[in-house]
Amino acid sequence: MSEPSPVRLGSTSTEPSTAYMHQLDEEREAALRTQSHPGSDPTGAPEALRSRLEEEVDKAGPELVDLMIDLAEHPEVAFEEHRSAAAIVRILEGHGIEAQLGVHGLDTAIRAEIRGEGAGSADAPTVAVLSEYDALPGIGHGCGHNVIAVMGLGAFLGLAELAKKDPSAMPGTVVYLGTPAEEGHTGKEHMARQGAFDGLDAAVMAHGYPGYDLADQVWLGRRTLTVEFHGHTAHASAQPFMGRNALDAASLMYQGIGLMRQQTPPSDRIHAVIREGGERASVVPDHAKLDLYVRSQRPETLKDLSRRVEDVAHGAALMAGVGVTVTWDHHPPSLPVRTNDALTGRWVEAQRRRGRDPLPLGVVSTTLAASTDFGNVSYRLPGMHPLIRIAPADVALHTREFAAESTSPAARSAATDGAYGLAATLLDVLHDPALAAAVAEEFAQAGGAIDVPSFFD
Repeated sequence: MSEPSPVRLGSTSTEPSTAYMHQLDEEREAALRTQSHPGSDPTGAPEALRSRLEEEVDKAGPELVDLMIDLAEHPEVAFEEHRSAAAIVRILEGHGIEAQLGVHGLDTAIRAEIRGEGAGSADAPTVAVLSEYDALPGIGHGCGHNVIAVMGLGAFLGLAELAKKDPSAMPGTVVYLGTPAEEGHTGKEHMARQGAFDGLDAAVMAHGYPGYDLADQVWLGRRTLTVEFHGHTAHASAQPFMGRNALDAASLMYQGIGLMRQQTPPSDRIHAVIREGGERASVVPDHAKLDLYVRSQRPETLKDLSRRVEDVAHGAALMAGVGVTVTWDHHPPSLPVRTNDALTGRWVEAQRRRGRDPLPLGVVSTTLAASTDFGNVSYRLPGMHPLIRIAPADVALHTREFAAESTSPAARSAATDGAYGLAATLLDVLHDPALAAAVAEEFAQAGGAIDVPSFFD
């Protein structure tokens, strides 16, 4: 008698994914290339220009700190940052810069540009600096986006003043993008699909952090899903056999996710809550709902983890004898950040000029990892997302305590130090063709741009 064929729901293979092993191979090869082929040593912008840029950024310091405090005192959540965006636009207009509000598909998104000598020519770079300014519900700026906002704005103002006084100091175009709705959403992806990053050669921003200045840190890709189980009600005592318990399926899925973690890469993260599971203990629940976050360090491993989580949902439904509906990505997913080391190296040099010494990747544990929609930008074009200290090491992100630190003396120093670092990095790219070429080559060697909207299809 022949053995029955196994029934497989979801994925078509029982073989473990090799995506994480490929990631480790690529990281090892990248480290070897760095050791064997250190590459050129870009000179960046002339020293005299760096000094003038630093003066312009420091001159804007009091205005940046005032805005940083104002944003902290009037926090606005994702997609509702009307007051915050208007405050930024007023400052830009006060410096004689025309700014657009309500661009790239979002009412609270901002765009402004400065064009120097040679802007628009084939060999003149177009680069961008980004700001975030949304807050957390009930917590305020517990992720320090008020500091992110003024670092990006201060960098743009410093470059604008430099170009205003000497157009030759700006051999290209600098774009300022105010990007709403990072917290729990993917505002940058919405903007990207409306052309916000088209034609850009690089994009930079910086993030506040507790305890340390970091040149780079791990940022995980993130997807969200809702799983609903559909069963049949019955009297839980008299006729339980006539029911099909949707809450059983939800519980099985929750436990299955916990067991699956034993066989996932150490950088993977899965968070789940059971949102609905019945109303009366005497009635077999016919409906249950879970909300889940799925995170991983590379796009490929995030795709694999997504498949496995969906398989658990189907398996739980099969065991409980109920139906299941899996809904992915009510908001677009976030990809991990692909850091461009050529850009980050210039940030480090600029921060050392300000008395800081950013730590390289891996010095601070890479398990301290979250997600950001800047990852979606970094897989479209070269980008960097370093971190700057604004709070003590024992103050956690996404807390009221961190929100209080977002206007501290450390945060005020970071406002101008970070603004100068971002501006100096872009100035170096604009003035150094070898650096611009190294930035582009590194991005190409890492795999180039990917089609973000269709990646998980």
